[in-house]
Amino acid sequence: MPVDTVEEYADGLCYTDLMAGYYLGAPDEVLQAIADYSAWFFVWDDRHDRYVVHGRAGAWRRLRDRLHTALDSPRSHLHHEDALVAAFADSVGRLYAILPGTWNARFARHFHAVIDAYDREFHNRTHGIVPGVEEYLALRRLTFAHWIWTDLVEASAGCELPPAVRKHPSYRRAALLSQEFAAWYNDLCSLSKELAGGEVHNLGISLITHDEMTLEEATAELRNRIQECVVEFMVAEGEALRFADGLADGTVRGKELGIAVRTCVGNMRNWFSSVYWFHHESGRYAVDSWDDRSTPPYVSNEAAGE
Repeated sequence: MPVDTVEEYADGLCYTDLMAGYYLGAPDEVLQAIADYSAWFFVWDDRHDRYVVHGRAGAWRRLRDRLHTALDSPRSHLHHEDALVAAFADSVGRLYAILPGTWNARFARHFHAVIDAYDREFHNRTHGIVPGVEEYLALRRLTFAHWIWTDLVEASAGCELPPAVRKHPSYRRAALLSQEFAAWYNDLCSLSKELAGGEVHNLGISLITHDEMTLEEATAELRNRIQECVVEFMVAEGEALRFADGLADGTVRGKELGIAVRTCVGNMRNWFSSVYWFHHESGRYAVDSWDDRSTPPYVSNEAAGE
């Protein structure tokens, strides 16, 4: 954004407020690193959108490849000519400093998959392909970065969870539901904007196209799925907390893991309230007040990064 646009819109977008509500209890420097990374993610999403809208396939491929490279070597990209790449390297480098290298490798693996998913979305959008419902749901778990945000609950708790804990069905289920709620609520709140822009990537649009629903029926179905996430999470949360209690086996390590899992599950719960608040407070979704319902007024159509 130009400087005057930042002054007018940045605070109203509430990006850092969103993270502050997700990751309660994190040390200030950790929360700042997560918040900066989240703000970067929104900017990257807008850049990707502009490249789709204006058919800048070459620019997108260059950005995609640069992000893949910067993810594996952030230090060497801190002064990259594209500010988006440099900012990514800076935020990833700070996230990598929080937990051990094994967590960093997992985060990198998960984000490489996110970049590839954005590449598939670019292809679908530029070719007018609306994914089927199940295909879309699987892809959305990547474009929304489900496992990245779940990795970061460990960073906010200051504890890398071992695979046996992280992959336990009760913990995994609670994590997935918190993210599904966030992604589908985002689709619900973005539906007007994305229909106005001729979009193809939204659960509501997949339901309309492939299940032959009306807009009203698709909206109702989205709401039902979102409500079911809330109900199912409360069951999964109880199971995950009982699992956490079982980790406290009388050893110091067991006690630490039990506390860490409780902290992580607590922040999974925080996703629900923070996501709901954000979508009704952030100017990112105030489509009724925009001159063009398909494009937020703060988004520039300039060929950023070229």
